[in-house]
Amino acid sequence: MPEIRCIDQNGNQIGVISTRDALKMSQEAGLDLVEISPMAKPPVCRIMDYGKFKYEKEKRQRDSRKNQTSGKIKEIKFHANVGDHDYAFKLRHAREFLEEGHRVKFSLFFRGRENAHRDIGFEVMNKMTGDLSDIGLVEQAPRLMGRTLSMQIAPSPKARSAAQRKQEEQAAAAAE
Repeated sequence: MPEIRCIDQNGNQIGVISTRDALKMSQEAGLDLVEISPMAKPPVCRIMDYGKFKYEKEKRQRDSRKNQTSGKIKEIKFHANVGDHDYAFKLRHAREFLEEGHRVKFSLFFRGRENAHRDIGFEVMNKMTGDLSDIGLVEQAPRLMGRTLSMQIAPSPKARSAAQRKQEEQAAAAAE
């Protein structure tokens, strides 16, 4: 590539110059000549500190990964004739999962004669939705598929930010 379009360290466009001249300019500045757009005609290069460029790029990628929601789905299974203690136990686990930022899938299975009383299953699901309304949002309403009634709840943005604050406090306490 005999000629390139060159941009200096301040972001000013120098113009189309020979590769040799651009390398000479970058060495005089004590920086690197980095190819930004190889497919352009002529290719675009910039005079910059390559180590700093790489570091900034990795930092942006880390920040974008940090802001992503976790893709894990936790599943809680139970039956229509769930007892009060069992219900409270599963509710507590669902609350913990939502606080950690996970989605929760509830699966309610009907066995034998329970199939005749599917309305009881919907009542249990609606009760679960009501109990978790302060921390979660219904992502998928209760839906019957064969002998399984399922729904999915995602953490609400308020709960997610509260969980992040809690994790930061725990990290700060652990550092002390």
